[in-house]
Amino acid sequence: NKQGYVLSSIEGRVAVEYLDPSPEIQKKKYAFKCHRLKENNIEQIYPVNAISFHNIHNTFATGGSDGFVNIWDPFNKKRLCQFHRYPTSIASLAFSNDGTTLAIASSYMYEMDDTEHPEDGIFIRQVTDAETKPKST
Repeated sequence: NKQGYVLSSIEGRVAVEYLDPSPEIQKKKYAFKCHRLKENNIEQIYPVNAISFHNIHNTFATGGSDGFVNIWDPFNKKRLCQFHRYPTSIASLAFSNDGTTLAIASSYMYEMDDTEHPEDGIFIRQVTDAETKPKST
């Protein structure tokens, strides 16, 4: 909605920031942890490689090196859904202009050096309002 932006990090975090410098708007900004998995009782932290905004609902999707895609409601600070795990890291995401389709690029990004890995792929997923629309408060 052009009021702010979202940034991601290699530390498995996403920050929601606002452009308006006024104190009442700036106090709305926040950051959260995501793309983390418990493996053998140890928390593994994965980079967030991709973000794409939904043009209709102003929600956004993130894709990480954990191979998962999540859709987030920035207004209620909640995850709306998580898609199945893709074969390897999520390298890029893009919603269609009408918000009904999400293109997902899965590609090994040499996180574990040059090793055997699944083939790169592009997946086209139809998304629904239930997956992308913010919940009413």
